[in-house]
Amino acid sequence: MSSFDRRTLLLMPLALAACGFEPVYAPGGAGSALYGKVAVSAPNSVTSYLLIENLEQRLGRSATSGNEYNLDVSVRTRRVSAAITTTNETNRYTINGTANYSLRSNATGQIVASGTVTDFVGYSAAGSTVSTLADERDANQRLMVILSDQIINRLYATPGLSA
Repeated sequence: MSSFDRRTLLLMPLALAACGFEPVYAPGGAGSALYGKVAVSAPNSVTSYLLIENLEQRLGRSATSGNEYNLDVSVRTRRVSAAITTTNETNRYTINGTANYSLRSNATGQIVASGTVTDFVGYSAAGSTVSTLADERDANQRLMVILSDQIINRLYATPGLSA
């Protein structure tokens, strides 16, 4: 005999609504409150360009006059040797990334959300110089996607952001 009861499946939406759960992309959710309404700060390096590019893809590019929010983002990366051979050659690197963000309301001038996200990626340095440079470039792109996704997730989870 199965212990599954269909009534629990039917009651689950009520339980989620009672705990304050709100779908991000539902009408009036945080996704619609932010999409196309956030102006992201200008990039000042290749890594910040990649981060901002990913943020604008997820948040939508805003018109210069219709911004409700400004998102200031700064990113730092640090390359660390991860695997060193007995002959003192590095075979693998790790790139540690940190992004600070703050979302400011243009109407009130107050910071609505802010924080720091961190993560890392690794790449191989065992091949030729060209393949190592390509691996490093790809690792930087992957890291910026990861950091931008973390920022977006935190913005969408910010209480009080709804259309």
